[in-house]
Amino acid sequence: MASHVVTIPDNRTFEQFERETSDREIDGFKGIVGNSSGLLEVLELIQTVAPTNSTVLVEGETGTGKELIAAAIHARSRRATRPFIKLNCAALAPSVVESELFGHEAGAFTGANRRREGRFESATGGTLFLDELGLVPLTVQEKLLRVVEYSMFERVGSSEAIQVDVRLVAATSVDLRELVQQGRFKADLLDRLSFQVLHLPPLRQREGDILLLANHFARRFAVELGLGRAPYFSPSVASELENYDWPGNVRELKNVVERSVYLSETPEISVITLDPLNSPFASKRTAGNAPAAAKEKSRSARESSGDQFPLDFEAIVRGREVELIRAALETARYQQRGAAKLLGLSYSKFRGLYRKYKERLAKVSA
Repeated sequence: MASHVVTIPDNRTFEQFERETSDREIDGFKGIVGNSSGLLEVLELIQTVAPTNSTVLVEGETGTGKELIAAAIHARSRRATRPFIKLNCAALAPSVVESELFGHEAGAFTGANRRREGRFESATGGTLFLDELGLVPLTVQEKLLRVVEYSMFERVGSSEAIQVDVRLVAATSVDLRELVQQGRFKADLLDRLSFQVLHLPPLRQREGDILLLANHFARRFAVELGLGRAPYFSPSVASELENYDWPGNVRELKNVVERSVYLSETPEISVITLDPLNSPFASKRTAGNAPAAAKEKSRSARESSGDQFPLDFEAIVRGREVELIRAALETARYQQRGAAKLLGLSYSKFRGLYRKYKERLAKVSA
């Protein structure tokens, strides 16, 4: 495997090397990496909508990069030299959202000792990005609608109208149409926000982008850690990355890669932990697990009986491998190096098998 190791020439810094050799961020779209059709369609829409002053609604699961998309819209607009202000509505208590958005006057409420400028005023001339808009209270949605329609608002505790010139980009990880049906979101506000809607595809639907992103993050983290060499993923880990469902999307992938680069002792990343909370020592024994365990044992028994043809040979082999790994782990008190030794396997080989059957092992070993 040594032939895969990439070294850094003495006359260049690793940062220079990384800039010259890593997978490129898409031209003009800082921080955005990928070439899947779904992502490129979104970027084409950005090219069209960015030069306008219209509102934009960005829909996508948590971790898909909605803030990066909002930043790209701002950077390609005529407002690019003006402020880009962000507010994550999920990080605020409902009672303070209004003050954060519109500011307040001194004495408007307990603790308001002085006048405070809100995010709309801070974004004057530029772009305001509101993430997780679906969490904004209905009373605040009414004021938002007025800003979108008339570019005017009042600070909390004041009746003086303030005129602003702000472009609004909103994002949500929930279906705002469902919230409208539930009476939790104003239909007319959704209508005004939906001049242009960008739907970000989840990572599992971005064919070919997972390894591009993983390599991009791995090189960036290697630079931050001062490793002086470019890490790479073993074939088995690359396959594991591509086959994982990524419920946390790009944010989750970034965390997984950062952890792997940090823990790897060699340029080749041969072990990757997708779920750091999963452990044979974790307390998982619940009544809900009992049927799954019984079903697993019953299926393993049927697979290993071998007395009825035709057989699913590969399924029988997998079932036997799971049984052997489980028995070795129990004997070794869940010390994986000890279990590998009991099975006559190298630690890396054992780790590969353990990752392969991790979900099945977890169902019955807890």
